[in-house]
Amino acid sequence: MSAVPLVNVIRGERIEPAPFNVRTPYLKVPLWLVLVGWTVKYCFRLGVLLVKHWPVTTPALLLGWLYLRFDWYGPVVLVGALAVVGGAWFLAHRPSFERFAGYPVLGRWRRWTYRRHWLPAMATSGLAVTFDGRAVIPVLKRVRCNDAADVLTIRMVTGQIPDDFAKVSERLAHTFGARACRVAAGARPDLVTVTLLRTDPLVATVEPFLVADVPDFTALPLGRREDGKVYALRLFGTQVLVVGATDAGKGSVIWSLLRAMAAGIASGLVQVWAFDPKGGMELAAGRPLFARFACDDFEAMADMLEEAVATMRERTARLRGKTRQHVPTIGDPLIVIVIDELAALTAYLTNRQLKDRVKAALGVLLTQGRAVGVHVIACLQDPRKEVLPFRDLFPTRIGLRLTEEAHVDLTLGEGARDRGALCDRIPRSSPGVAYVVLDGGPTPMRVRFSYLTDNDVTDLAQTYGRLRPVATGGEAA
Repeated sequence: MSAVPLVNVIRGERIEPAPFNVRTPYLKVPLWLVLVGWTVKYCFRLGVLLVKHWPVTTPALLLGWLYLRFDWYGPVVLVGALAVVGGAWFLAHRPSFERFAGYPVLGRWRRWTYRRHWLPAMATSGLAVTFDGRAVIPVLKRVRCNDAADVLTIRMVTGQIPDDFAKVSERLAHTFGARACRVAAGARPDLVTVTLLRTDPLVATVEPFLVADVPDFTALPLGRREDGKVYALRLFGTQVLVVGATDAGKGSVIWSLLRAMAAGIASGLVQVWAFDPKGGMELAAGRPLFARFACDDFEAMADMLEEAVATMRERTARLRGKTRQHVPTIGDPLIVIVIDELAALTAYLTNRQLKDRVKAALGVLLTQGRAVGVHVIACLQDPRKEVLPFRDLFPTRIGLRLTEEAHVDLTLGEGARDRGALCDRIPRSSPGVAYVVLDGGPTPMRVRFSYLTDNDVTDLAQTYGRLRPVATGGEAA
């Protein structure tokens, strides 16, 4: 039989009731104080939730107040008025409606759908990190939408870098049902931007752009970007390399560029020196546009390149100490050297002496020419080092359809394919589709260059061809 504790009470003494306390790890706290603390704590949390999710809570509170104040008439009238205003806005100016109303709402909805599958997606793609026995995953901060893609802003786990996401970009695309995935560094060091493409806006052929009266050499319109905007090439301060397999659309790049500069060619502000080592099959149709043209005489091509080097050095001596960037004028025009198949001059030319002359001249032009207005636009099919030894001297690189995965990184730089430049997967049915990488910007941009038919090229040459071509060597236009 268990012992029962006894309380010794003196007759006539009153026992005061003990207060009800809640025992914490360190001290006893009165119950009323605990209840007050809990009330304040959860009221604060509720306020934070109301503010954090204001797009949902504000309309709900407003509809609730209208219901209490006006019964069902209040919410119905408000919703009907918003529907009428939104419909009128949509019909009057759809782009602004989509930008300020449609896409923000869609982004909130998409964010909720992504969060439903976020944990298993991060775990199966290898982006979840185990620390101290717990799984830590990247945080989805924001989702922005447009008509072609969802742009996810993600806060990375400590120790991760954007390349970790780039390496699994294809897995992320399949996981979320997207057509493709692009990865770029975010606005802050701890953020990464993942673009999931839903549709392909580059399926349709891009029509040629109107010829500007005065070409803007900082933004020459050549095609359409994946986000629907115009892709504009900054020619000042760069050299351009175009790599693509047979029938990939290298001609689209060349003719789009020539069309963008056509008014400058007609006025004499631009001189185009054209090289077509394949016998003139590609560029001969535009001969009136060219100040100099060579297609089958390799010695004349070497002479033209060396003449370009001499012009470059003369300009360098004249402009030294006066300016850092040449400004083209009719008397001192921009010189654009267009080479349709560079490998024919640097790798396949059997005359070793001519090959060495070509390589030496090109090396000087690529390293020193852009500051004094001498630019090289070179096209080729094989980007291997033995074919193009000075590939790294081209700041702007354009990768059309390629035959091998390894050629993608050779063309656009190490890791470009992991970051989404799937040049080897561009279908044959999409000539002119390419990935563009600018020097200093590792993220590839998918574009489609405008397509000029044979009639378009003929009309361009007849309309903007030079009446008095420069004939100082090679074959005059």
